[in-house]
Amino acid sequence: MHIVIRLSSLRSEHSRRLAGIALMLFAVLVFSCGDALGKLIVSTYSVGQLLWLRACAALLLLAPMIWRNKEEFAKLERPGLQFLRVALSTSEVASFFLATVYLPLVDVVTYYLACPIFVTALSAIVLGEQVGWRRWSAILVGFSGVLIALEPSAQSFSWPGLIALFGSLSFAGLMLITRQLRGTPDVVIVTWQFAGTFLLGAVLAPIGWVTPTPQSMLLFASAGMISVCALLCLSRSLKLAPASAVVPYQYSQIFWAVIFGFLVFSDVPSLATLVGAAIITGAGFYIFLRERKLGREEPTMGTPG
Repeated sequence: MHIVIRLSSLRSEHSRRLAGIALMLFAVLVFSCGDALGKLIVSTYSVGQLLWLRACAALLLLAPMIWRNKEEFAKLERPGLQFLRVALSTSEVASFFLATVYLPLVDVVTYYLACPIFVTALSAIVLGEQVGWRRWSAILVGFSGVLIALEPSAQSFSWPGLIALFGSLSFAGLMLITRQLRGTPDVVIVTWQFAGTFLLGAVLAPIGWVTPTPQSMLLFASAGMISVCALLCLSRSLKLAPASAVVPYQYSQIFWAVIFGFLVFSDVPSLATLVGAAIITGAGFYIFLRERKLGREEPTMGTPG
């Protein structure tokens, strides 16, 4: 597997941003397929078993890329930050699939849609990225759509909901750190991420182990392949564009959650979910138009080293 969009082929800031947005949208679609597949798996198998077998499949798929880039693993950039990223990615994926055991897929995804708010705030504080008031306004409008879709109540603050919210915070931190580590090759970033879930899964999998059927092994293998594709696209997206520019497009995930929830789990979305989704779409479209306008105003820049 090879990401064909190279930094050297995108010479302007505008083109890099648009390519980053396109990759983020595709990554969200692929992630959504993996989320639905994971929820289907954890209805029979434990979360630990899913994490371990999914990671095994992913690492096997990555093995040829790891071998070709083995020198890159010997000169790891900022090891402390790499370790923190692995910890956040492991807690995020474990939290997501654990929450789906108890909540509908669209509910868990809606919690995760709070992530752009966290990323936008932290990208300005931690990364020093410029976030104007128009983008802040659009993101807050999008978040209001999330609240409408979620229909907050006392049940929203149940422990499965808090697990999902913790996963959303972890995911925000993960994407910010990925942006800081944009000098690290994609294969290194993704390999260490799966190494973290492999270790956690190896610890948890023996608890309540259920021997997979051949058909289930195909599902585990598919989950691994889907996650490799999604993470490679996500990593490259955050290298091409600022986190605050691409992360808001995570809002599109709610539409895929509604579609997969209905097709796979027969979950019928409420009117509030549909209204919230429409608001989220409008906010995301405005951000896209704003990015195009900013791109026309920005001078052409050389490719970063």
